[in-house]
Amino acid sequence: MSSPGPRGFRSRTAALGIKSEADDFAVVLSDVPAVVSAVFTRSRFVGPSVTLSRESAAAGTAYGVVVISRNANVATGAQGMANAREVRATVAEAAGLAPQEVLIASTGVIGRQYPMDRVRSGLATVEWPLPEADLEAAARAMMTTDTVAKHVALPCGAATVAAIAKGVGMIEPNMATLLTFFFTDAQVDQPVLDRVFRRVIDRTFNALSIDTDTSTSDSAAIFANGLAGPVDEAEFEAVLYKAALHLVRKIASDGEGASKLIEVQVVGARDEAQAKRVGKTVVNSPLVKTAVHGADPNWGRVAMAIGKCEDDLDIDPAKVVIRFGNVETYPAPTTDEVLAAATTHLKGGEVVIGIDLGIASGEFTVYGCDLTDGYIRINADYTT
Repeated sequence: MSSPGPRGFRSRTAALGIKSEADDFAVVLSDVPAVVSAVFTRSRFVGPSVTLSRESAAAGTAYGVVVISRNANVATGAQGMANAREVRATVAEAAGLAPQEVLIASTGVIGRQYPMDRVRSGLATVEWPLPEADLEAAARAMMTTDTVAKHVALPCGAATVAAIAKGVGMIEPNMATLLTFFFTDAQVDQPVLDRVFRRVIDRTFNALSIDTDTSTSDSAAIFANGLAGPVDEAEFEAVLYKAALHLVRKIASDGEGASKLIEVQVVGARDEAQAKRVGKTVVNSPLVKTAVHGADPNWGRVAMAIGKCEDDLDIDPAKVVIRFGNVETYPAPTTDEVLAAATTHLKGGEVVIGIDLGIASGEFTVYGCDLTDGYIRINADYTT
């Protein structure tokens, strides 16, 4: 899913030596001021990057974003805030901008100060002016435990919508999620951009869960510099949704230790909120996740997870239907043929769990992954 990048964006990546020799710094800036919309984590333990970027995004315009990976710069006190300000100011000064015109994001280990001697030395080697944007390289520089870079570019009339993301663990979004940044040369008024972006985020990144843990650094933003002229609002939202969903599916497939993407499609709910609640309960269940990993057609675990929504008194087991792929496992008789067909679906790389609550017309789809011993190993050894 790729097309030429949007006009007027430039980027650079570098290895600052945060934790390894790989690139751990990226900056993407527009040639002209861009209207911006952004959403951030609701965690009570946010880092300085989120605090500073909230302030910048509130102005409604910005030039772009600078990202440091492999260090979250969270729970680092006044010194951490001073370091974040210094990084942003250094980049902004080199670009001829005011610090508040640039967002900043950071991801990685919590509770560690930036190694500022290495950061300063590394930033001093970044060459200016920036070349034409290489968003794939920027996506690679944002990676922590990711195994693949996540990026996409799609046409939208005469404009392009491009996006990058990182994230494979500590993902249960409560606003946006992880780090994801969208860049477009479409001309969109800020109130429209904000409305459309938030709707798309709710149906994509807020529909994603890897392990039920909400990051302290979650940041999502879109920059629209208008150089391609106006676009149809409905088409713009559709393309933005397609790009965001592509990244969400990439993240779910690349979940820490994951071997399978799980898609839970809930229909027949009282409303969208109920459908989302049921879907998240199912996709977050360790028992459902492990059953999917083992290709075990144990639909009883799905029923169990639905049953945990104990305050949804209108859920009647007699009206519920559960499917693995196209195979109805409940209330259909659990025959050998049914279980064999369900097992075949569960052995695939993408598993669809279908749930019809039989109440009304509300529906929502959520995304996640299976749970393997690889997840345990990655997170047991994360800082060591």
